Amino acid sequence: SDDEAAGSKKLSYKEKKKLVAKIANPLAGKSLTKKALKLVSKIAKKKQGIRRGVKEVTKAIRKGEKGLVILAGDVSPIDVISHLPISCEDARIPYVYVPSREDLGAAGNTKRPTSVVLITAKAGADHGDAYTEVVDEVKSVMPEFSA
Repeated sequence: SDDEAAGSKKLSYKEKKKLVAKIANPLAGKSLTKKALKLVSKIAKKKQGIRRGVKEVTKAIRKGEKGLVILAGDVSPIDVISHLPISCEDARIPYVYVPSREDLGAAGNTKRPTSVVLITAKAGADHGDAYTEVVDEVKSVMPEFSA
């Protein structure tokens, strides 16, 4: 199915959304996805303040890094990243799913599709309004959990 998704024609947001796993909640809307990927792209160009991949992000969260976690909703099998939302909630880190790991990888300045990205709060602070806007929107779509 990777070959179909990476086919010659670019998939629309609606088509990508159909490929997303059922547990991908909260899923970013079209505009939030665009803003989040743009932010990832800006920070990735600086080469600091971004963690890519399941191992690197898990390690960063465990070590107490704060920021914003962006997960790909079309990861298969989804079990590869299913532990991350729980870790994020425990650490009080906002997280959101975007429909495509190919788009997340491209925004993260890598040739490979990426399952998860962590934008550190320090790097986010350097990007001021754009970071704050995305974090606020993510918090508004995140489900509330009582501690």
